[in-house]
Amino acid sequence: MLIQELTDCHGKSSWPKLVGATGEAAAATIERENPRVDAIVILNGSDTTIEFRCDRVFVRVNSRGIIVQVPSIG
Repeated sequence: MLIQELTDCHGKSSWPKLVGATGEAAAATIERENPRVDAIVILNGSDTTIEFRCDRVFVRVNSRGIIVQVPSIG
């Protein structure tokens, strides 16, 4: 089911090169590269909804604000 959901999304869907960057700067990059999404910076390990959405990217950062996981649509 997840594969079908991803194919329904439009525009860039994953940003592996942003791992290690700062969350806020990466969020701006993500929204610039895919204007259909909102990038939301959250602390890694925080609870999130499991609902899949094509218009959302969680940007998971550590306590220093550095991205620790590949941001992707979901």
